Amino acid sequence: MRKVYVTPRSITKHGHPALKFLEDAGFEVILATPGIQPTEEQQLDILPECDAYLAGIEPITEKILKKAKKLKIISRNGVGIDNINLEVAKNLNIPVKIAAGSNSQGVAELAVALMFASARAIPICNDRIKQGIWEREKGFELKNKILGVIGTGNIGKRVIKMALDIGMEVIGYDLYPDKRFNPSNKFEYRPLEDLIRISDIITLHCPPSERPLINENLINNMKNGIVIINTARSAVVNGDDILEGLNSGKISRYATDVYDQEPPKINELIKHKNSITTPHIGGYTQESVDRATEVAVKNIINFFKIE
Repeated sequence: MRKVYVTPRSITKHGHPALKFLEDAGFEVILATPGIQPTEEQQLDILPECDAYLAGIEPITEKILKKAKKLKIISRNGVGIDNINLEVAKNLNIPVKIAAGSNSQGVAELAVALMFASARAIPICNDRIKQGIWEREKGFELKNKILGVIGTGNIGKRVIKMALDIGMEVIGYDLYPDKRFNPSNKFEYRPLEDLIRISDIITLHCPPSERPLINENLINNMKNGIVIINTARSAVVNGDDILEGLNSGKISRYATDVYDQEPPKINELIKHKNSITTPHIGGYTQESVDRATEVAVKNIINFFKIE
């Protein structure tokens, strides 16, 4: 009987009906510790006996892949694969499948929610009332503000449409802009330098590169009081430069759902009064989990059907 190692916390903590499709197809399902990301030691202990890996965001290193002699496929219940050593996987002929678009709506809605939370200082006001402090924080309205969207793939496009519905003007930047995407006369693609210079809010929906995109140089060219939303990857920004921007007031709010490690170390950026933090919940909606799990399961079943 083929075995599948299942590690995403959203699945191991609560289970999921789609796992029955694997069992019906003749697979034995091996679940990681409920709700906890597996350690390298646990991966090394279990994966060598498995044929398939329904993987979460835990690092999948060269050491792990080389020891998993029976492994035929890695199927992610999401789209991020920067946690996987893709070069080694390719050399070992282990295909990596993703659940394209499965969490796009959830992440896009969180990005917009973080915009509202930033504009109206909702976390600060909430904390004050809980402490018995009746003190208001003046906010600002999103309507007629300029939103800069860096990365206009599935998630970025959804954010753009929602922002336009709110009444914002939107600028998009992408290395490979979709010229067919023209949702409104209040949206246009512009060079990155323009977006950085004129946006009131910047939201990140791009993959990381060798160096952080948002650094001291770009921050210095932003409007005073800029709001930055990051639901992409922590490596897209230089955390030290973001902290300096918050301390100087150049950045009025930094809202993030992503971190260098999970759970993150509680540092000065996370503790800053003008940072808003969520525990990587972008794709953690019932609908996103359902879509991602169903696609990840189908990818495994279909792979072995073809094989």
